[in-house]
Amino acid sequence: MVQLQFHSFISQFCFWVSQVSPSMAFLFSHRALLLQKVLPFHPFPQGARLKATYSLGFPFRLPPKSYTTRQKGTLQGTRLSGSEGATMVMSTPTVHVRDTIELDETEEKIFERLLGTLDHYGLKTELRVAGGWVRDKLLGKECKDIDIALEDMMGSKFVEKVRDYLLSVGEEVQGIAIIPSNPDQSKHLETARMRILNVWVDFVNLRCEEYSDDSRIPTMQKYGTPEQDALRRDLTINSLFYNINTKSIEDWTNRGVEDLKCGKIASPLPPKDTFMEDPLRVLRAIRFGARFGFILDEQLKEAAACDEVKAALSAKISRERIGAEIDLMMSGNQPAQAMTYICDLKLFWVVFSLHPQCEPSEGCDSDCVAYLDCTWNLIQLVGHSTFNDEQRRLSFYAAMFLPLRKTMYKDRKAKDVPVVNYIFRDSLKQRVSDAETVINLHNALEKFLSLLPHFVPNEDVKLAEVDLGREYVDVPLTSKESKLRVLTGFLLREIKDFWRVALLMSTLLYPTNVLDKNLKPEDRRALFVEAERAINNLGLDKVWDVKPLLNGKEIMDALQLKSGGPLVSKWQRKLLAWQLAHPLGTAEECLKWLKETHSSSTRSAGDMEELNGPNNKKSKTEDCD
Repeated sequence: MVQLQFHSFISQFCFWVSQVSPSMAFLFSHRALLLQKVLPFHPFPQGARLKATYSLGFPFRLPPKSYTTRQKGTLQGTRLSGSEGATMVMSTPTVHVRDTIELDETEEKIFERLLGTLDHYGLKTELRVAGGWVRDKLLGKECKDIDIALEDMMGSKFVEKVRDYLLSVGEEVQGIAIIPSNPDQSKHLETARMRILNVWVDFVNLRCEEYSDDSRIPTMQKYGTPEQDALRRDLTINSLFYNINTKSIEDWTNRGVEDLKCGKIASPLPPKDTFMEDPLRVLRAIRFGARFGFILDEQLKEAAACDEVKAALSAKISRERIGAEIDLMMSGNQPAQAMTYICDLKLFWVVFSLHPQCEPSEGCDSDCVAYLDCTWNLIQLVGHSTFNDEQRRLSFYAAMFLPLRKTMYKDRKAKDVPVVNYIFRDSLKQRVSDAETVINLHNALEKFLSLLPHFVPNEDVKLAEVDLGREYVDVPLTSKESKLRVLTGFLLREIKDFWRVALLMSTLLYPTNVLDKNLKPEDRRALFVEAERAINNLGLDKVWDVKPLLNGKEIMDALQLKSGGPLVSKWQRKLLAWQLAHPLGTAEECLKWLKETHSSSTRSAGDMEELNGPNNKKSKTEDCD
């Protein structure tokens, strides 16, 4: 007990010194290591297990016999070998990390059933929750993604035993699924899934894999030890275990907790080796760095930016997997930061590869990220709730690809195709609908640019002559407001729920390009709010849901047509323009205008035929002569 109190005192004293003098902190951390060797105090069990009570408190090295590799504590130059050891003492923690993992009621009941299975069959298997669940719990975040790592059996075998145990105690088995390994889809281990108390729990054996040089497919798989499994994971913060048997946190790399407290993204093994083994880990490192606001380790950044890793990312990882990671970033809380990392590491065109006919201009990648960053900041100013999740996600894509919106390539039929379409469908293998929406947003923002001046108060700007096509020439537009309603109404019907996104995009380019930085973000927010208000005042929100005053049958009856066809479709569009220009108009007034306009156009056509008739006859006679 006295030894425990002494170690606790040394822990607090070293931390206090670290706040005053980093050089003194190193001296005391060295003395602490010596004291650890002298005093027979071993608060941690064998196997490098950290009891939850002590796991985050004192920066002692674990006893060497607890580790089989990567032992730490040898003094070398001015720092400790293994190196990360002294860093925690010297650095002020920047991330609040809990000392223990607190289980909620459901998690306790799930783990009780798993331990009951072990007791029922007399199994010595240790059950460990792996990876993200442990990380998120230590950060005080809720996580229902429970992955159980088994040290001596396959997940499918253990799930069978859990099922039989639950049935033996009278509990209902809710669901079981076995997901086989599928190397072609980058899934190399069989996973068993079981629904316990309405929570899906995954079971998989501890991993120990070896990879070939040109593929992510492991050439050898066998049961691994906890340390082997931890060391082969992508990041130290994802290498932590929670041992269900002992209710303790395990940090087999001896760096996971430290890096979590420091807010650092690092790999358990040398980063280049880690990335060459599985290049997708580069994007995962970036995603977690952006998600948690952590810094990327310098060695990790150097490895991620090297040509070998970039080539491996292109050659070994499927485009579907790359697209999935990118979409998680764009859907996350810091998409601009994630893309900044990608740009800084010279990975932008590796990820967002262009069609061979297209060559990016110098600095285009930086401009793409700058537009995304401006959009993210503008959305924060406008109000996060203005857009739903899907609108925000696609607004970020649309903003990032703004510099590419006019870049085209020729398809096999020599038709111009936007390169943005190629990026979505070929580079990222994402949904066709995403590509279509982003391209529609780019087209709509160009139209909004011509309308924006008319939504801004105190600007005496004449509305340009409405060009809706020859078929709308006879639609009466008697005022500037009616013209504006027709133009804006047709635009909103094209883009529907995404009109606010297109409007937001247009404020990046009006009155000047946002990259010129000569207009404050608050001014662009004010422009968006004013334009949105003007559109709402015109009564155009949800205009795409407005029912036409006359249906197809009523149009056919008015025109005395026996069947529908192009003529009916033409008049439907004309009537929509009339309805937009006359928001208070009735069906009777619309029908009256339809009949009068049709009658007038019919008479005009007859007059033209009569006028041209004799000439045509004369011409034919002359031809005969």
